[in-house]
Amino acid sequence: MDFRPSERTRVLLERLDRLMREQVEPAETAYAAALSGSADHRQWRQPPVMEELKQRARAAGLWNLFLPELEGGEGLSNLDYAPLAERMGHSFIAPEVFNCGAPDTGNMEVLLRYGSPEQRERWLDPLLRGEIRSGFAMTEPDVASSDATNMQATARVEGDSVVLDGRKWWTTGLGHPHCRFVIFMGLSDASAEPHRRHSMVICPLDAPGVQIERMLPVFHHYDEPSGHGQMRFEQVRLPLSHVILGPGRGFEIAQGRLGPGRVHHCMRALGAAERALTLLCRRASARVAFGQPLLTLGGNADIVANLRMAIEQARLLTLKTAWTLDTHGTKAALSLISQIKVVVPAVAQQAADAAIQIHGGAGLTDDFPLAQLYAYARVLRLADGPDEVHRAVVAKLEARAQLAAENHA
Repeated sequence: MDFRPSERTRVLLERLDRLMREQVEPAETAYAAALSGSADHRQWRQPPVMEELKQRARAAGLWNLFLPELEGGEGLSNLDYAPLAERMGHSFIAPEVFNCGAPDTGNMEVLLRYGSPEQRERWLDPLLRGEIRSGFAMTEPDVASSDATNMQATARVEGDSVVLDGRKWWTTGLGHPHCRFVIFMGLSDASAEPHRRHSMVICPLDAPGVQIERMLPVFHHYDEPSGHGQMRFEQVRLPLSHVILGPGRGFEIAQGRLGPGRVHHCMRALGAAERALTLLCRRASARVAFGQPLLTLGGNADIVANLRMAIEQARLLTLKTAWTLDTHGTKAALSLISQIKVVVPAVAQQAADAAIQIHGGAGLTDDFPLAQLYAYARVLRLADGPDEVHRAVVAKLEARAQLAAENHA
């Protein structure tokens, strides 16, 4: 395995780092000041600075970097993309600036890989241009959604139509003023085998019967202007052409979507951990208590050392996962994907928590991004599957591998 960045990645990373330092990170304050602070998503607006930054990113050739295919992106491998995604992870606004933010990235990959020509033209092309945003409606409020086969919302095929019914929540991006559609996953055939029962359907937000019931706060914060919403679908009748790949293919699509998406989350979370550690070290070096810099008091030096080691280990595991995805495909990387999904958010949460402690009361305020970093990392331990589910996947695959090794001995 060779994890050295390619020459192309080094060039892009230098260009991206410059834009981050000179344009994106200095704009964070203006971006935050332009938010309404309202719980009502109808009052949310895109801060003007975001569109300015997006234009600069696109002009700099830093656009759709996540796409492995050449169509609409830079054609980077997962391994090539890793350091770029990590650098974006230093800023909450950066992923959107470069059109590399979830859930749009996953939806773009789904439409690129599985969408019909009609679906690509209507929904993928404007996503690739950054003109619209999207959501992914899978989790439900009334069932344990860590087991996706529990889904109760339905996507019934009736003649040349598909009819959606049910409730969904934690649909990220739903409150964004540019959000135009969600990809809805629902039960189509309860009599089929478990992983052939569900379908994915493109549902425009202006379709009759679609209702946004409320936006959900995370640690009392609404994550404006994207947010996380709860939706109701009541007899939402759409043309059958809105079904992606065909009825009953939902889990097949999900496996293709969630693999790279989880890796991208972990890449960005490494950047968040690095930012938290940077802020921790800066504060610990500059602040003096009891006649000494905070860095030399108590076990603070050990905390810094342990975080550095944990981040390095998490990064190597993430790079190995990206390399395995590139060279052997999603199936071969399943255990690794689950491993990093447990390890990396936990490291990011640990880094943010330690940085908050070093900052004292200031770490709890909006004067520093630490509370937001902590919330982000904590949420990521649930998003795309809770830790417990991923540990179960790792254990299952490990036991299978050990048994296979014994049988071949």
